[in-house]
Amino acid sequence: MLPAALPDVVILAAAGAATYPVVLATVALTSILARTPDRRRDARATLTILMKRRPPR
Repeated sequence: MLPAALPDVVILAAAGAATYPVVLATVALTSILARTPDRRRDARATLTILMKRRPPR
C-alpha cells in the first residue's frame, strides 16, 4: 500500500515546493506595485508572515 502511494506523495511535495516561491514572488511584487498604500501595507505584512524563519533546533 505504501509503495504504491509514494509517487503521489512525491509529486504533491514537489508541487508544493514549486508553488511556494511563486506565491512569495507574487506577494513581493504586490507589496511594491499595488496602487493603494493599504494594499501595499497588507502585502508587506503577508510577506513578513510568509518569510518568518523558525529558530534552529
